[in-house]
Amino acid sequence: MSEQNLDNLRHSASHLLAAAILSLYPKAKPTFGPPIENGFYYDFDNLKISEEDFPKIETEMQQIVKKWDKFEKELVTAEKAKKVFKGNQYKIELIDEFAKEGQEITLYKSGSYVDLCRGGHIINPSKELKHFKLLSVAGAYWRGDEKNKMLTRIYGTIFPTNKELDNYLKNLEEAKKRDHKKIGPKLGLFMFHETAPGSPYWLPNGLVILNQLLDYWRKEHTKRGYKEVSTPLVNKKLLWELSGHWKHYKNNMFISDMGDGDVYGVKAMNCPNAMIIFGFRKRSYRELPLRLSDSDILHRYEKSGELNGLFRVRMFRQDDSHNFITEGQIENEYKEILDIARDFYGIFDLEYRLRLGTRPEKYMGDKKLWDKAEKSLIKILDRHAGKKKYEILEGDGAFYGPKIDILMKDSLGRDWQMGTIQLDFQQPLNFNLKYVDKDGIEKPPVVIHRVIYGSLERFIGILIEHFAGAFPVWLAPTQIKVLPITERNYKYADGVMKKLREENIRVELDNRSESMQARIRDAETQKIPYILILGDKEVKANKIAVRQRSKGDLGQISLSKFIDKITQQIEEKAIN
Repeated sequence: MSEQNLDNLRHSASHLLAAAILSLYPKAKPTFGPPIENGFYYDFDNLKISEEDFPKIETEMQQIVKKWDKFEKELVTAEKAKKVFKGNQYKIELIDEFAKEGQEITLYKSGSYVDLCRGGHIINPSKELKHFKLLSVAGAYWRGDEKNKMLTRIYGTIFPTNKELDNYLKNLEEAKKRDHKKIGPKLGLFMFHETAPGSPYWLPNGLVILNQLLDYWRKEHTKRGYKEVSTPLVNKKLLWELSGHWKHYKNNMFISDMGDGDVYGVKAMNCPNAMIIFGFRKRSYRELPLRLSDSDILHRYEKSGELNGLFRVRMFRQDDSHNFITEGQIENEYKEILDIARDFYGIFDLEYRLRLGTRPEKYMGDKKLWDKAEKSLIKILDRHAGKKKYEILEGDGAFYGPKIDILMKDSLGRDWQMGTIQLDFQQPLNFNLKYVDKDGIEKPPVVIHRVIYGSLERFIGILIEHFAGAFPVWLAPTQIKVLPITERNYKYADGVMKKLREENIRVELDNRSESMQARIRDAETQKIPYILILGDKEVKANKIAVRQRSKGDLGQISLSKFIDKITQQIEEKAIN
C-alpha cells in the first residue's frame, strides 16, 4: 500500500474511533483526529477513560464499521456546518477559520457518523477498516497550546493486513523493553528532576558515553581540518535580530530582561556566534574552507507536553560545525560531510537515508539565492548520495536555507532525523561577512551548518534503545568487572585491576561479601561486556577466567592476551 493510501486508511480509522466514542459516551466532544506515523489519534473534550476501556471501544468500532460502505462528501456553508456541530466549540472554531480564509467547508458521512473533514479516506471502510488496535491514552492541549484546555487523546494504529499489525505490535512491545527512559536511570546513565524540566542530569556512567562520543568526534574532525571553538551562552537581542532568529525562532528561546535596558537570549543554536568569530578579523580565500566546530550546551524552550526523555529536551549538545566556504567549494564540502556521516553511522552499524528540505513558507532572503542553493543540493545528492536513495520534502528547509537531513533507522526499524547539512547564503549577508578572493575582491562566504550525531542527548537515547543498554565495549561505561572468589584472591584481583587501568580500560572491582552468583548476576544486569572471575586456580596459573556478555564462559587466558584482545576491540570500535 502506498504512503498516501496508508494515510487515508489511518485517517478513516480516526473517524471510526470518534464514531465509537460518541456511541459509548454521547457527551464527549470530538475535536481533531489526523493520521500520524504508524497510526492515528483523536482528541476529545468531556471524556474520561483509561486503557482498560479499550476492549469495549474496539468492540464498538468493529460493530459500527460493518454498516459503513463508503464515505460521502458534502460541501456545505459555514452556517449549515455550525448547525451540525452545535454545542461543539472546537468544530465551530475551525469552521470560522475556514470561512475567514475562504476555504471550502466539507463534511464526510459514514454510516450515521458525520465529521468536519477535508477528505482523504478509503473507498470501502467495511472491508478495509479491520486490522486496528488502540494503544494509549494521554492528555493533549487543544491545538498544542498550553493556554488552552487539556483534552483526552486516544492513540491507535491500523494496517492493511493482520500480519503487519501483529509485527508492529511485537516491535512496540520490544520498544517498551528498550525504553531509554527506564534503562537510563537503571544503569546510572542519566536522570531528570522537577526543578529542571527537560534538562538531563548526566550521571557518571552516562557522562562516560557522552565523552567517548565527543572524544571520537574531536579526533576524527581534527584529522579533517576542523577547528573547535566555544562561544557565550547568553547574547544580547541584537545578535539574534541580525541572524534572523529573533523573528523566526524567538518563541523557542529562553529570553531574559534584566531591567538594564537590554534583553538577552540564551543560546539556542551556535550559528550566530560562529558568524561573529568569522567576522572578527579580515579573512582570505586561502583560509577557506574554515570549519568552526562547537559542542557547547544549548537551550531551547520546548513545550512541557512535548518533552520526551532524551529525545525531546530543553538542554542539549550538538556536534555542531559551521563551515565557511566559497561557492566553488560547495560540492566538495558536501561530499566530505556525507563521507563523515557514512563513517560515523557505520561504526554503530546504523542504516540511514537522506532527505532534501526545500524553501519553507516563512523564509529569509532572496528567492533567487534559494533556487540556486536548492539546485546545488539536488546536483550534490545525484552525484554523491551513492546507493542512498533520497527524497524531497517540500517546505522543510531552515528559514535561512535548504538542507539535507540524515534519517537514521534503529534496530526496531524506526526512523529518526539526526544529522542535518544546511546550505546558507543568507546569514553571511546579514552579518556583512567578507573574505578577500585571489583577485583582491571582497565576497561573502557561503556557510554550511552541519551536525552528524545531531543532539548528543537524542543520539544517546537512541543508542540506549538500539543496544538495549548493552553498549559495545568501546562505549560501555564499565568495560570489565573483576570478581575475586574468596578473600585470599583480593590481592591478585587488585593487581589485575591496576594493570587494566594502566591500559586506560574502564574496570571495577566487586569484592562484596555476596555470593559469586549474585555478583555475576549484578554485573550481567548492568550489561558489563566482560567479567573476570579470579580464584585459586587463576592465581596459581597467573591467568584470568573470562566471561563475555551474551557468549558465556570463555575459559582461562593470560592477562596480557586478554588486554591485547580488548584493546583491539576498543580501537576498532567493534560492535560485538
